[in-house]
Formats: sequence, structure tokens, C-alpha cells
Amino acid sequence: MTTRRTALKTLTGTALTLPALTESLASPMTQPDSMSAPLKGRINHSVCKWCYSKIPLDDFCKSIKAMGITAVDLTGPAEWPTLKKYGLTCAMAQGAGKGINDGFNDPKLHDELVASYEAIFPKMKEAGLTNVICFSGNRRGMSDEEGLKNCAVGLKRLMPSAEKHGIVVVMELLNSKVNHKDYMCDHSAWGVALCKAVGSENFKLLYDIYHMQIMEGDIIRTIQESNKYFAHYHTGGNPGRNEIDETQELYYPAIMKAIVDTGFKGYVAQEFIPKRDPLTSLKESIVICDV
Repeated sequence: MTTRRTALKTLTGTALTLPALTESLASPMTQPDSMSAPLKGRINHSVCKWCYSKIPLDDFCKSIKAMGITAVDLTGPAEWPTLKKYGLTCAMAQGAGKGINDGFNDPKLHDELVASYEAIFPKMKEAGLTNVICFSGNRRGMSDEEGLKNCAVGLKRLMPSAEKHGIVVVMELLNSKVNHKDYMCDHSAWGVALCKAVGSENFKLLYDIYHMQIMEGDIIRTIQESNKYFAHYHTGGNPGRNEIDETQELYYPAIMKAIVDTGFKGYVAQEFIPKRDPLTSLKESIVICDV
């Protein structure tokens, strides 16, 4: 009969072998050979330029093109010709609106916001772009219910023009715990409810994996259940918003596989702040996400 004493002795003996076993099983998310292998092509790769602000745009475009990245996020009309010169596109445009803090949850801003977005739609169409970012704005004491109603009213005004130009207005989900205090669109359920209230395929969400890991977790299940409302994805390591490698808590290969399994044909953009050599870290992130 196994006693507590003999069980502990067995466990102690087993524990002696665990370091070697763990070492043999452990492997980094990227192997040296994988860094030079051709990409599989199941993920459309983009990157947010603001994370690499010290690198001139021309130099950046040359470097990312060689990595297999085909788009740059969060660029405006002045930058689009440079992207085009290198055979790149802008997967998520900016250049309209009033920034993160002041958005569609404030009815007093609707006239200005609508005019701003309607002004950029023709420029986007001419450049062959489809997605433009927008924000809910901060709560400032407003209830989620009121904010959702206000956002829906303002966004519905935009939908006829967005539909005419073939533009998708995309609201980003951001965390209000660490980076964007008081931001309203900080949970995927609220964003999905807003999509349903607007009722147009030309309004969707930017599902930022880093931000939603902080606010609610359950990343893969959310992607599986709500992906039809997601037009775009952003990455980032948590905690810290740094590299998406084994130093942080999210396992991006599994997340990317979940995205691919939904049939998603849009872009996944890297949006982490490199702590090491920036372009090396960026290349590693592309390999990690190339499932």
C-alpha cells in the first residue's frame, strides 16, 4: 500500500529529474533556422510605425519589406506615397478624429468628427485603403449605456459615406487599467454591442490582444466567438508591452492559429515597444506569428 511517506519519496526522486526534463522540453518560440525560412502566408503581417519612431520611414520600409511585412499601421496621407514606393500599404489608416480621449461618446463632437472622417474617406479610396481607426473617447463620468448610445448615433451618421467609399471605420479596444485611464471602449463585449447597435459591416473593432489581455483575458475564446466583429488585430507582450517572445505571458502561436482558424483575411499588426535591437525583435515577432 502506498503511504504518504513513500509517495513523498517517489516525488522527491522524480523532482531530481525534472530540471533535465524541463530543459529538454523547453524551446524558444523562435529557432535560428526559422528566422530565415520563407513565411507560410497564412497571416498578413503589418507593423505600427510609432514603435520604431527613431528609424526614418524610408529605411523602415526597406527593412520590413525584406521581412515579409506588407503593411504599416497608423500612418496618414502624407506617408502613404512612401509606403507605395516600397510596395507596401497602410492596413490601418489614421488622420481623422480628435485622438483617443475625445471620441464618438460625446455628442458635442459628432459634427466635427463626422466632417473629419468624411474628409479622409476619398483620400483613402484613392490610395486603395479600407480601414481607418476611431475611438470611443473617455468616460468622464458617463455610463457605459449612455456612451454606447451616443457612439451609435454618431457612427450611424458616418455609415452612408463609409459604405459609399468602401471604408471600414474601426474602433480600437484599449485597456483603461494601465495605459488609457477612463477610456470607454475597454471591453470586447461593449465593443460588440456597439457593432450590433450601429448595424453596418462598415463599422468594426480593432481587437488589441495586449489591451484585452489586461482587461479581460480569455483571448482565444473571444476571438473564436466574436471574430466577425474584428476587422484588425494588434499584438503586444504583457506585462510591459514589449517583445511577444517567451519573456511574457501570452502564447502568440496559439493565438495566431485561432485567428487563422476563423478564416480571417485581414491584417495582424505588431504593436510592441522593443527593449532589444528593434528590427531583430520585429523579425522574431513575425516568425512567432507565422503559423
